[in-house]
Formats: sequence, C-alpha cells, structure tokens
Amino acid sequence: MNDEAPPHRLYRHYSELPISMRVLFTCVLLILGMGYLFALLNIYFTYAGRAGGNPLMLSYEDIVVAYSGTGKGSVLESALSGPMSSMLPPDERATLLSWVRNGAAQAAYETGVKPIINKRCLTCHDGRNPHLPTLSSFDTLMKVTALDTGASISTLVRVSHIHLFGVTFIFFIVGLAFTHAYVRPVWLKCVIIAAPFLAIMVDVSSWYLIKLYHPFAWVEIGAGVTMAACFAIMWLTTLYQMWLSKPPEVILRRMGGDIPLAG
Repeated sequence: MNDEAPPHRLYRHYSELPISMRVLFTCVLLILGMGYLFALLNIYFTYAGRAGGNPLMLSYEDIVVAYSGTGKGSVLESALSGPMSSMLPPDERATLLSWVRNGAAQAAYETGVKPIINKRCLTCHDGRNPHLPTLSSFDTLMKVTALDTGASISTLVRVSHIHLFGVTFIFFIVGLAFTHAYVRPVWLKCVIIAAPFLAIMVDVSSWYLIKLYHPFAWVEIGAGVTMAACFAIMWLTTLYQMWLSKPPEVILRRMGGDIPLAG
C-alpha cells in the first residue's frame, strides 16, 4: 500500500472516533506512560551496582550478576558490595562482611549482627515482600550467606508469569490505541505493534539462558530497549495524531464514507 492508496474499509482514524473513546485512550495512555517510567526506574534501582561497580550506573556486568550470581562470594556479600552498599554506615557494613567471611557463627550473630539487621534491614526484609529475602531470624539470614548463584529458578518462574501476563496486557492496550494511527507503510506499523511481544518472550527466556551463557545479557538488554522504543513510538504517535495533528488527506476525502477500493 502506498501513500495514495485508500485505507482499509474497517480502518478508523482518531478523528473518526467518538470523543469519549479518545478521552478513554488518552487517560489510559497517560497512566501507562507513568507506570512504564517507574518500571524503568525500578530496573535501575534493582540492578545498578549489583556487580560491585559504580552504584549509579547500570552495566552489562550488573545484569549477569543478577541472574547468574558472582560465583565468588555469598548473596549477602554481593548485596553489601553492590546495591546495598550505601544503606549501611561503613563500620556496620564491615561488621556484616567480616561475620560472613569468618563463618557466620550464631554466637557472633546474636551479639554483633542481629542489632544491625534489626536497625537497618528489617524495614524492607521483614518477610512481607515475597520478592525480597527475609532477614528476621538467624535461619533466614543463613540462606543469604550461601554462594551467590543469582536468582533461583523458582524465583524466575514466579516473576516470569507475572511479566508475561502483565507486559502482554500493557502492549495490547497501547497497540490497540496505536492501530488507529495513520502510519505508512502499513508493514512498518505492524512491525512496531508485533515487536514488543516478541521482545518480551526473548527477554524472559534470556533470564534463564544468562545462567548458561553470560553474553545472553546483551540479548536481554536488546529486548528491553526494543520494548521501550516501541512503547515510546506508539505512545507518542497515538497522542500526537489524536489531539495535535490534522487528519491525513485520505481520511478527509472520505467525507463520512469509505473511498471505493481501486480496481
């Protein structure tokens, strides 16, 4: 289909939709846009510094460590050297690291470690959030003193179904609004709609594959960039064509009815 070809007889541009439908699309897109922004911030705060590098930068190494672990120290050491490094004063952080590296004895836990955990950690790690390790007792704390192998398979499975369902709904809604945009060539419009669904499958699959082959972290990063780019294109195009741009000439020529298909 070229620029002069008439649109499909079932296609309706935003200018042909009821004002109530356009208001509905706009409200939903604004909320989803804010939600997507917070999702990106959550990725940053969750993974930045996991590999022990700059805690203000999200790197390839941070992604690898998040899913496959460091393979060198315990989960607790990785956290204290990475994303949690700024959550404790240096002396208390040194006390916890020393305790782990010297065998994590229960006697030392009761006298020196437990007060720090109660003071600094239980606000988030008290067991109420299933996505965070519980540190409220010696037994639960011991689980994070084991060798850091990254996210467990059970954790990945739990998060996978949440992401697959949730992201699919998000891109269905955004894609549905975008179907009313006038974009040519049509194949490009279809690619923009379909790409995020392929990307989420690649993204989730990469979580498991990173454990086997670390460079799959680049695949995950690429999938994330693809989803973000498609979301931005559909979001901006939809809002712009819905409220700011003049309807295309081919739509204006319909005069309330479809143009007969050529031939």
